[in-house]
Amino acid sequence: MDIQTIVVFLLFLMAVGFIGQKLYKSLGLKDGGGCSKGCGCSVDKLEKSK
Repeated sequence: MDIQTIVVFLLFLMAVGFIGQKLYKSLGLKDGGGCSKGCGCSVDKLEKSK
């Protein structure tokens, strides 16, 4: 394997990780609350701020 193949493979893995993270956040598997934008807001935070 030459260096170019390794760099392309690493960039591909980074892109897959980035897309996976965005998908994970958008599905709300972490907190289960708030909007579907993946911004991290939750129902508890919204109720406390009102």
